[in-house]
Amino acid sequence: MIDTYGNVDELKALVKKFHQAGIRVLGDAVINHRCAHYQNQNGVWNIFGGLLNWDDRAVVADDPHFQGRGNKSSGDNFHAAPNIDHSQEFVRKDLSEWLCWLRKEIGYDGWRLDYVRGFWGGYVKEYMEASKPYFSVGEYWDSLSYTYGEMDHNQDAHRQRIVDWINDTNGSAGAFDVTTKGILHSAIERTEYWRLSDQNGKPPGVLGWWPSRAVTFIENHDTGSTQGHWRFPGGKEMQGYAYILTHPGTPSVFYDHMFSRYKSEISALISVRSRNKIQCRSTVKIVKSERDVYAAVIDDKVAMKIGPGHYEPDGGSHNWKMAAQGNDYKVWEAS
Repeated sequence: MIDTYGNVDELKALVKKFHQAGIRVLGDAVINHRCAHYQNQNGVWNIFGGLLNWDDRAVVADDPHFQGRGNKSSGDNFHAAPNIDHSQEFVRKDLSEWLCWLRKEIGYDGWRLDYVRGFWGGYVKEYMEASKPYFSVGEYWDSLSYTYGEMDHNQDAHRQRIVDWINDTNGSAGAFDVTTKGILHSAIERTEYWRLSDQNGKPPGVLGWWPSRAVTFIENHDTGSTQGHWRFPGGKEMQGYAYILTHPGTPSVFYDHMFSRYKSEISALISVRSRNKIQCRSTVKIVKSERDVYAAVIDDKVAMKIGPGHYEPDGGSHNWKMAAQGNDYKVWEAS
């Protein structure tokens, strides 16, 4: 077998290098589903080997493909691999020990939790209490609301599902703000920037309700890159970054973008965020949310606008100076 991604020692060395550069490292924990090592007597792949050597009692009973003997699933099934039954005490014990081993042995600081729609968030709380991560984020990705193919303005039901999952974890993990990504798509692609304010004048994604647990992003390995399941509007990525890097929540920059023609523009926005100490609980005052422009002031320190329309921050008690600008976006700092 070709060792494509390196061995354990190389992984440890990589994590150590990141730590030496002051960067914390999240492990991609796929604990909803797991590919089996062996087949059962019927030729179904549902017997596991390795450190977590489970039998078919570890697979949920209502997964139609893998003949599990566990209890019914506490979430949605992922059909590519056996779905793990987290209601089983031996499963939770083994997974907790495995996560602790990864923290201690590999050096991971926290987790990116894959496909958390597949199991109850209360189990995540147990795993987080056991492994004590610095930071964790769950991937709760489902469809936004559409009517006759057009995205609804009100996406409260969508973000409520994500917030409910965070609540189930007792706030022990954040979640990717899929709501914000989807709304940014429509706002930017269709020149409908009014979408970026909800009926209460707040940001319409998870960051408008629970910013300290919202991990904002415009692209990831599933949505963009080589898979391209839900690409951000092409050539307009910097408007997305001007939004998430100036707003509360914890913004995530996509690897492909950081090493692209956008590198210097993204770096400039990160510097603005850092200089002004914008953080996950920063305050947002939406100043304009119209057809062709969205503008906001964050922590009374940074003003920004995206869209082709006009906006300049009012002088008031501040002198505003341009800090970053590009195609249909501008960012100012108070001086």
